[in-house]
Amino acid sequence: MSSAENRVPFSEVVSGAPRVGSDESVGPGEPMEPGERGSRLDDWWARTMSSPARRRVWRWGAPLAVVVIAAVLRFWNLGHPHALVFDETFYVKDAYTLLHNGYESSWPADPDASFNAGDTDIFSDTPSYVVHPPLGKWLIALGLAVFGADDSVGWRVSTAVVGVLAVALVMLVARRLFASTGLVAIAGLLFAIDGHAIVMSRIALLDNSVMFFALLGVLFVLLDRPWHERRLAALVARARDAGRAPFWGPAVWWRPWLLAAGIAFGATTAVKWSGLYFLAAFGLYLVVTDALARRRAGLAFWASGAILKQGPVTFLLLVPIALVTYLASWTGWFVTDGGYDRHWADQAGNSLGGPLGLLPPAWQSFIHYHQSMYTFHVGLTKPHPYAANPLTWLLMTRPTSMWYEQHTLGEAGCTSDACSSAITSIANPLIWWAGTAALVYLVYRLARYREWRPGFILMGVVGGYLPWLMYVNRTVYQFYTIAFEPYLILAIVFALSIILGTASDDRYRRTSGLAVTMVFLVLAVLLSAFWFPLWTATSVPHWFWMLHNWMPSWV
Repeated sequence: MSSAENRVPFSEVVSGAPRVGSDESVGPGEPMEPGERGSRLDDWWARTMSSPARRRVWRWGAPLAVVVIAAVLRFWNLGHPHALVFDETFYVKDAYTLLHNGYESSWPADPDASFNAGDTDIFSDTPSYVVHPPLGKWLIALGLAVFGADDSVGWRVSTAVVGVLAVALVMLVARRLFASTGLVAIAGLLFAIDGHAIVMSRIALLDNSVMFFALLGVLFVLLDRPWHERRLAALVARARDAGRAPFWGPAVWWRPWLLAAGIAFGATTAVKWSGLYFLAAFGLYLVVTDALARRRAGLAFWASGAILKQGPVTFLLLVPIALVTYLASWTGWFVTDGGYDRHWADQAGNSLGGPLGLLPPAWQSFIHYHQSMYTFHVGLTKPHPYAANPLTWLLMTRPTSMWYEQHTLGEAGCTSDACSSAITSIANPLIWWAGTAALVYLVYRLARYREWRPGFILMGVVGGYLPWLMYVNRTVYQFYTIAFEPYLILAIVFALSIILGTASDDRYRRTSGLAVTMVFLVLAVLLSAFWFPLWTATSVPHWFWMLHNWMPSWV
């Protein structure tokens, strides 16, 4: 059986998409004229993958191994430190009161020491003013319900599960984009071993859930692409067979993947409002890709058809279900009486006025509360030592220190005169800066070749990063970048797919591409091993901690 017979054509995975690399390796390809085409690795790989059983083991085994690596890095010693870290002080306690009261409630002054010691039931029924929707805190509450609030694993386990699932999602997206098990495994591995992704999966913050639900929505948009194109082509062909001239073309109503994307983006927004940017970015993307699909179908008015005919349908499929999902996350606030501002409109003199004043009091109170949240978000300019201007995020000049303690000999396992224990949300420098360079390359590929895959990957960055450039004077942090990190990883994989070439390339080019890729991956793994103690609060000699401060701003 030839290697060509062993491959799954890329057109069966994503219709209309050009194929990059080979299907079953970094890649196995076609060993044409051994000694002249491809590398010796390709020749060996084609022999190794000669049976369907081996190919199945590789196709499923490689991603599964990556998921196991991700799980080990995220769950190992997850309960350390047994103390509320950084903004866990807000979200863990909010989650605990959600679990008990159905709404976020207030705590006495300086409750962290008591909470850390296991004295957790010291909250009141008085509502607490919070500025983020409840869904991310409900996810944290699931871990508290299973493990209890006195176990620090319970604080973080939901976030860790989300982090592992996100690695699997990255590989699913990569499978649809590249159709190569080797490239899929590379995408998952880079995300699995990156320090920023590891840290954000090991502490109970909201941003990991923002990343996860947004990535889920992106996957659904990607799945909708061939679904929509096939049905559009079928409807256009049917109209022409009936003798009709479909100038605008039909509107495709049945798009289940789009409904799923609306739910996912609604859930993203129900964790943090920044999820709205993903909804807007990919809503625009859907209109553009529909216009291009109509042009390929030969429709005369393809642009106006996409905007005026399919556009409203796409909006109705995507936005209302996202809104319903968002509102559902506030169920606890609606069905209880104690939530913050829950009865604002019931108080004398309080009304929204105008048409909004005709709404039931609960809805007026809900809108008033959201107005207050919006005012808080746009006006947040409180100085913070780890604030990072969004203009610097891609350069990673000010990563966030989540935890730091110093120890002397004999304390906390310290074997040196002075030791440091840190949780620093810093990415693997090689992976992060390579991802930044890859983004520039994708912009070039999109402008030069009009390729859809660079455009699709870049839209993730558009939704997760560009809107923050409107808030350069607001207090923001480097760790927000977890929302768009998956697309940096996919950008690297796209660039590597070009570097790798295929097994039909000449031997020197193919061997060089494999060598460059292998060196990159080995260095990335070694750097992650070097940085891992600073991602997991492991006590290390102070001099070892200092070796990681490559920039003065990293201290």
